[in-house]
Amino acid sequence: MKILLVEDEEKLARFTELELMHEGYETAKAFDGRTGLEMAETGEYDLILLDIMLPGLNGIEVLRRIRKTSDVPVILLTARDSVMDKVSGLDTGADDYITKPFDIEELLARIRAALRKKSTHTVSSQVLVHGELSLDTSAHTVSYAGKNIELTNKEFGLLKKLLENRSVVLSRETLLEDVWGFDYMGETNIVDVYIRYIRSKIDDVFGVKIIQTVRGVGYVIRD
Repeated sequence: MKILLVEDEEKLARFTELELMHEGYETAKAFDGRTGLEMAETGEYDLILLDIMLPGLNGIEVLRRIRKTSDVPVILLTARDSVMDKVSGLDTGADDYITKPFDIEELLARIRAALRKKSTHTVSSQVLVHGELSLDTSAHTVSYAGKNIELTNKEFGLLKKLLENRSVVLSRETLLEDVWGFDYMGETNIVDVYIRYIRSKIDDVFGVKIIQTVRGVGYVIRD
């Protein structure tokens, strides 16, 4: 089992990492929100421990963006114990919430409970199909003619958004807001970059044209 720990208090992060490793978990660490989000989107983790008060991006915003493309179990860590913090975290999609300072045995128990819930909870699968292309939202898999296609979380989220809105031309701004988040500070051409990534993995490999460009407007997958 692999756990991502996003915590800016380095001593606490190191202590928690050692305890997790002692329990047999493989652990990766990030000390700020943006790095944690990038690692969550590019890596494969069984669970994420996420502090709320983080530099760069706070934990609630990191969680909100993770939930756009992943249902990985997330346990929030925070020094604050207000009801509103708990409600905000759980409403955003957290699986559990523990207040610092915490007893390590309690944290380990909560991790085990979250992993059990993940393994036994059955989610109805929504499969989006376009010709030979198939995207399974619950299994988080994409295939073409039965052959698996490896996509990053952002590529998956972008393709999913286009498949959910077939025959509707989506602007770069709309895709940025829905896939990257409303406060994304980068250039809109990041959408073009990721469209090229998807095409290199599907169109170029299978000799098809899935995503169409509408010049001056955006992108669309047409039925």
